Amino acid sequence: MSSHRESSVRRLSAPDIAARKGGLPIVCLTAYTAPMAEILDPHCDLLLVGDSVGMVVHGLPNTVGVTLEMMSLHGKAVMRGSRRAMVVVDMPFGSYEGSAEEAFANASRLMKETGASAVKVEAGETIVQNIEYLVKRGVPVMGHVGLRPQAVLVDGGFKAKGKLDHERRRILDEARATAEAGAFAVVVEGVAEGLAREITEAIGVPTIGIGASAGCDGQILVTDDMLGLFDWTPKFVRRYGDLRGQIDKAVAAYAEDVRQRRFPGPAEIYFAKAG
Repeated sequence: MSSHRESSVRRLSAPDIAARKGGLPIVCLTAYTAPMAEILDPHCDLLLVGDSVGMVVHGLPNTVGVTLEMMSLHGKAVMRGSRRAMVVVDMPFGSYEGSAEEAFANASRLMKETGASAVKVEAGETIVQNIEYLVKRGVPVMGHVGLRPQAVLVDGGFKAKGKLDHERRRILDEARATAEAGAFAVVVEGVAEGLAREITEAIGVPTIGIGASAGCDGQILVTDDMLGLFDWTPKFVRRYGDLRGQIDKAVAAYAEDVRQRRFPGPAEIYFAKAG
């Protein structure tokens, strides 16, 4: 008799997300830890273990320094904390841009080690063939076009895309090629609103917008930005909380109680039992 017990909750998969094209908008957020994944899971269709973890959690200046080991570690944590949402793990810079064989080795490693349902790659004209190679070998792939954080050193910063005609044509072509290569969804980041709508209408798989358009098939934000954990957030972020302010007040109150010997008090202290 198998010792495996089936969960009563079915985790969403790539076909489930792909089927949402033109339907109920897909809710996505980033997650890097088990406790946060547990909080987000009931509300989200897709959790992205983004390479933004390098900046958000590890304090790196950009995502270029993120490693496969980091993505695997955080991917495992998010899988432990979630039950229903599809979990997608970013492939970090340098892990998929070379040969298709190397991309498959790294993608399959991430999926085996984490148990995640798919990987995400930043698409481009040299990446399309690798996406097709992965999909044909059983790796669901989410693409990413527009502003590509892993290209920050080439672009000279995080700059919005698609304002110029030649740039619009290139991004639209990349989105089409990414979908045709077999990606089940495409993240569209930091592009002119009209271009995001054009991409959404032009491709047959869902678009997930971030700094794009409400007309996309879904939306994603970095959770820590959305919750107000940083002093500065990008233009496209709407803050739904001020956790930085709340944490600051809580820590200040704790520090004052410690200095005034008000903490710990009787409620937080163990006492010996009589006899």
